[in-house]
Amino acid sequence: MTYSDLAGKVVLITGGANGLGAAAAKAFLSEGCKVAIVDISADALVTRATDLGAQSDQLITIAADVSKEEDVKRYVEETVAQFGTIDVFFNNAGIEGKVAPIVDQKTEDFDRVMAINVRGCWLGLKYVLPVMYAQKSGSVINTSSIGGLVAGPMPVSPYVTSKFAIHGMTRIVANESAPYQVRVNSVHPSPANTQMMRSLESGSGAAQEDIARSIPLGRYAEGEDIANAVLFLASEKSSFITGSQFRVDGGMLS
Repeated sequence: MTYSDLAGKVVLITGGANGLGAAAAKAFLSEGCKVAIVDISADALVTRATDLGAQSDQLITIAADVSKEEDVKRYVEETVAQFGTIDVFFNNAGIEGKVAPIVDQKTEDFDRVMAINVRGCWLGLKYVLPVMYAQKSGSVINTSSIGGLVAGPMPVSPYVTSKFAIHGMTRIVANESAPYQVRVNSVHPSPANTQMMRSLESGSGAAQEDIARSIPLGRYAEGEDIANAVLFLASEKSSFITGSQFRVDGGMLS
């Protein structure tokens, strides 16, 4: 499926150098969008930009720490300076944290997960939404997780806490944004073939094959599976959808 209404739209993606963000960047570029990708690693951004092969009038990269307010203000300002506006915000940056029971988690590990996953998401909304409000249009897609809808067996309490927070944040901000014709939704992926899952597998000792067997469709999600949902939520085909939670989980929570 193609989305002709997305051509020429400006898309801002956090956590864009790898994983789901990188897959979304590729998908939006293929639709003719102008894309800004944000990541904490400047080296990873250089590598991703080379892989994507887009020209500077289509793609820019911005090194920033999404947990720092000044960095968030800057990545928004740089995107608007380069492309004039922001039509779509894939608010995606996040980390998995440590795999350990809560009694073995360190407070500083919890704080880091919350700073990136929750404060980073909140700050992104705080500074992107005024751009969208001014033009009375826009679509925001926050990355949560199936771990933001139900607690699974893996001991990752900081991560699950952060993803439930994004679920709630999406719903209240959708209500605030509706009068401005700005839509805010969240995507909730199952385990996906990303470096994050490699880390979770390693930390938990669980094999990919065993986890995949818990998914009715029998496999991990691919980045493209999530990107397809994000494209739909960014497009006018979802123009009456806001405050919703889109599971992309192969039936895992059915």
